[in-house]
Amino acid sequence: MSYAALTAFCRRHGIGYTPPTPAGRYDFAPGEELQHDTSPHEAELGGRKRKVQTASAVLCYSRMLFVQCYPTFRRFDCKVFLTDALRYWGGTTTRVMIDNTHVVVLRGSGRDMVPVPEMAAFGERFGFEFLAHAIGNANRSARVERPFHFIEHNFLAGRSFSSWEDLNQRAREWCDKVNATYKKHLRAVPRELFAIERLHLKPLPAWIPEVYRLHQRLVDIDGYVALNSNRYSVPVEWIGRRMEVRETRDKIEIQLDARRLVTHRRIAEAEHQRVMVAEHRPRRGQGSSVPIRIRSNRHPRDILLFQNRSRGPSSDLRQTASVERVARPEPIEQWSQVPAGDGRQGSHSERFMPRMA
Repeated sequence: MSYAALTAFCRRHGIGYTPPTPAGRYDFAPGEELQHDTSPHEAELGGRKRKVQTASAVLCYSRMLFVQCYPTFRRFDCKVFLTDALRYWGGTTTRVMIDNTHVVVLRGSGRDMVPVPEMAAFGERFGFEFLAHAIGNANRSARVERPFHFIEHNFLAGRSFSSWEDLNQRAREWCDKVNATYKKHLRAVPRELFAIERLHLKPLPAWIPEVYRLHQRLVDIDGYVALNSNRYSVPVEWIGRRMEVRETRDKIEIQLDARRLVTHRRIAEAEHQRVMVAEHRPRRGQGSSVPIRIRSNRHPRDILLFQNRSRGPSSDLRQTASVERVARPEPIEQWSQVPAGDGRQGSHSERFMPRMA
């Protein structure tokens, strides 16, 4: 008997075989639920292939789709994505369904899931709550799971992007096109169904605060602040000072006090880059206004070299040469040096022997 015949016999008689159960169908009212999930994909970004985290959100009634890509996906990125998605639709649903991701979940799973207080407060701001489906029940979030294959083989395939900004801008344009396309399984256009669902969405708050992260950083000796493996310049007068760094989606704000603030364009991923503003560095030959503390027991030549270290090649080298004429204090002992060409091989202490008076 062949293996196929044996397995067919076992299935017919229920031996070692559990028949599949129907998944059922989930129907949603307009404005009832939004499903959100992420999936890793590969995209050609900046001339090379790299992994991206594709975040997707779908309105369950109208199937309106919103997609963005990120180098990593943490709570900060999750809040940025959901804020952009709700602004894209102009409203929010009653609940947001997730798949037990650690980005939102503090403990538990399914109906017993407890969200992180930070994410729970974020949901309260917009008027929705996070819910999680049971582990292994992927059919519960099928509205958002199904489009990932379409995103990978339709949007990302065959396209190259110059930067993260270009990638997300073209993803938004692609969503506009997809949402205006007729769907056979719906027998309608998602944007036409959205015209009905939009009337049932909760309105957004009158003021939506910008999503940000706060960091405490110390300015290094080169006048930079390190953040996510990238370095951002600050005025040289801030060297050694502790800064408060405010990271948003598009920019980095470095603040010394209420009056002094430096703003840079945010680099989305860890590229080990240096972002410098020309005004943060003194012109060649002008030096710096940072006070320099010098030890009193240093040699006069070292003191002058230390004071002129920021003047660069344009400094007056004659001042350095004049220090050579400074008289050194007479040593207590006189030292005699053995000439290097006398053929003697020995240690440093053998070639420099003290001659006592």
